Amino acid sequence: MVLRTRKNPRPLEEDDIALLKTYGLGPYPTTIKNAEKEIKEMAKKINDLCGIKESDTGRATSVARCTKIINPNTEDAKYVINVKQITKFVVGLGDKVSPTDIEDGMRVGVDQNKYQIQIPLPPKIDPSVTMMTVEEKPDVTNNDVGGCKEQIEKMREVVELPMLHPEKFVKLGIDPPKGVLCYGPPGTGKTLLARAVANRTDACFIRVIGSELVQKYVGEGARMVRELFQMARSKKGLYSVFFDEIDAIGGARFDDGVGGDNEVQRTMLEIVNQLDGFDARGNIKVLMATKRPDTLNPALLRPGRLDRKVEFGLPDLESRTQIFKIHTRTMNCERDIRFELLARLCPNSTGADIRSVCTEAGMYAIRAR
Repeated sequence: MVLRTRKNPRPLEEDDIALLKTYGLGPYPTTIKNAEKEIKEMAKKINDLCGIKESDTGRATSVARCTKIINPNTEDAKYVINVKQITKFVVGLGDKVSPTDIEDGMRVGVDQNKYQIQIPLPPKIDPSVTMMTVEEKPDVTNNDVGGCKEQIEKMREVVELPMLHPEKFVKLGIDPPKGVLCYGPPGTGKTLLARAVANRTDACFIRVIGSELVQKYVGEGARMVRELFQMARSKKGLYSVFFDEIDAIGGARFDDGVGGDNEVQRTMLEIVNQLDGFDARGNIKVLMATKRPDTLNPALLRPGRLDRKVEFGLPDLESRTQIFKIHTRTMNCERDIRFELLARLCPNSTGADIRSVCTEAGMYAIRAR
């Protein structure tokens, strides 16, 4: 094949040169290049947060679980890993992994060629379970809980004292209480006191509503409970797990054959197992609140799982007076208000009722203006 070339090539004109210079310099190519660059940076951040690490061959590490450590604390230690619940291998560690970083049952990233452990991975936790953690401390203190002096002292003995002064229990040689059940009518301060406990201690506070654990599919509620305690055990520090409205899942067992009730019972049995099973509870304090303690399963209430039962009754005259003072503390009120007289006019009222009275008084003042 013979290529024919022009003898006298014609030079480009200025219009052609200007057109060629615009290729790749318009608004769309620049925007596309910037978007592709941002996507690559975002993918790199996601891989770093997920623990995905590139191996020496350029292939991503596989996820496995270390089921057993052979000859631990020695130079010849080997690790049994389970890949995809199918194949087991006895492998060693990579050059950048320390033996103290690997524990039994931990998720690890392994090389796809030699299956050496390259990186320890965090536990796989459902995002819905992670969202139950309260990151910020509640702004409620014990001074904001009126009429619960006896209940506050009991909660301090169960929750605050073991967390703030554990050496006292070590000196006496006794195990501190690990769980407490708060029961009483609605609006008497059960949830409010739990928030005050979270503010008092430096423990990470996890709030779980009983109805959130009632799931559509079989085994989902039990899995969420298991991952909740697994997340609390895997992290350093103290954890307080507060189950609000525990009667939604902690009721007594009935053999009626209904599928929904069976799923609720599975969730309750998983809570019982986590409270007092073969695995130690560790540094986790469990608080539960209910307005129907008579419907709870006796297996959930026995000592060792819930050591203390704290009753929240209707406030008396002195307690109602104190609650009135607490809720009017930030209000623009007359100084000569007789709070004791107001408390006498509200018999058999809860703290929530008194707060509603103070709010309605403010609304009447707004209407009068």
